[in-house]
Amino acid sequence: MYKEEKYKLLLKQLEALVVENIPASGNICNLFALMKTEMGYFWCGLYIRQTGNTLGLGPFQGLPACTVIQWGKGVCGTAASTGEVQIVDDVSLFPGYIACHAETQSEIVIPGFINNEVAFVLDVDSIEKGYFNDMDKKYLSLAAKIMAKILEKDIH
Repeated sequence: MYKEEKYKLLLKQLEALVVENIPASGNICNLFALMKTEMGYFWCGLYIRQTGNTLGLGPFQGLPACTVIQWGKGVCGTAASTGEVQIVDDVSLFPGYIACHAETQSEIVIPGFINNEVAFVLDVDSIEKGYFNDMDKKYLSLAAKIMAKILEKDIH
């Protein structure tokens, strides 16, 4: 199956997985389990904006990760502070890269907005260099919107 077809199916599955009346973290963890399994990501998770403009580790799938990231630092902090998607083909070339895992070779980070402010970032890592492109940006941005709807009640 081609990557775009996988993403289209994934988005339908993500929307179908969301249920009412459970903690947001339960829904988000299920979404990440599906994303990691279906798309073969090395790591995927959320960093949620904390007071003082830091990002705190939220739900994820994969190896243990960095727990606090400073605003404007690394790929996640850059996405949060600029409000722009960051696609990094080779993490070793990103200035100030924060290495949570030696295996990560490429990364995409999607800022998630609630009330027109960056409330979290969706972080996805691959063990292949140059893995992410504009197609990933398109579909992962849609996934971030699903997550924003879930988190909106808990964050603001």
